Amino acid sequence: MDDVEGDTLYTIGELSNRTGLPVRTIRFYSDAGVVPATSRTSAGYRLYDVEAAERLDLVRTLRDLGVDLGTIRRLLERELDVAEVAAAHAEALDVQIRTLRLRRAVLRAVAERGSSPEEIELMHKLARLSDEERRRIITDFIDESFAGLAVDPAFESKMRSALPELPEDPEPEQVDAWVELAELVGDPGFRASVRRMAEFQAEEIARGGAPENPAHLGRLVTEKVSAAIADGIAPDSDAARPVVDEIAAAYADAHGAADGPEFRRDLRERTEIGTDPRAERYWQLIAVINGWETRPPATPAFEWLIEALRSHDTPA
Repeated sequence: MDDVEGDTLYTIGELSNRTGLPVRTIRFYSDAGVVPATSRTSAGYRLYDVEAAERLDLVRTLRDLGVDLGTIRRLLERELDVAEVAAAHAEALDVQIRTLRLRRAVLRAVAERGSSPEEIELMHKLARLSDEERRRIITDFIDESFAGLAVDPAFESKMRSALPELPEDPEPEQVDAWVELAELVGDPGFRASVRRMAEFQAEEIARGGAPENPAHLGRLVTEKVSAAIADGIAPDSDAARPVVDEIAAAYADAHGAADGPEFRRDLRERTEIGTDPRAERYWQLIAVINGWETRPPATPAFEWLIEALRSHDTPA
């Protein structure tokens, strides 16, 4: 360590010992103009004063935080605001942390399910998508399903508002659910089924035959049929007739129609079109991804009703 005109000066080796940085790194920073030498010895060796040493400490700190040298140089030259740079890098770190959490969740899901190489590749690809890109996969599916159709606005609004949102630190089952959901909405068979449901609904609305409270009818079917199934009542048995009569009468009243063989055939057709286990699975997966409470499956109740309407197509 030298002293020139009262100022403490460090050789590059001494500065390396002081800061713990390799000599080649300090030389690189010096050549890049980030931490220039204060002066040189008569033999041409670089010397650095205390201010340069403090500058080097700051550069090391900023580099540890991931700030590039170009930005550091502009900061040191007062061309950039420290707060703005810090905010930008904090945001970048948030993205990196989120990415690492997703990768961890993918690896945990792979470990738990024993995925094939193809599944691992798909899971990793989907997990790397941004929130907007994941939402686009679902909104594209909805757009295609409803394109050109005047469906129930409330139902369409429900579909568009219930989009999958992976949390910042997802559980393996949430990653699993997202992968399954992406595969489901990409299945041509499922897309065709949902499109058929939407077309039927639009036709029913156009005829003025859509019920005012379809949710009430759905709850009625679930309640009555679930009780029948629990009691061991087969859909083609005589014991099923009172259940079918009650449900058919409720639907007929909601549609402003008379219960009878023709109405029951229409009701069976409507129920067949609207009963696809994959549609219910769609909502279950959305619930798992978003951390919502999942409901008991309703598909078995509607499948029972379809068989019961086939066996009891005439009111008692």
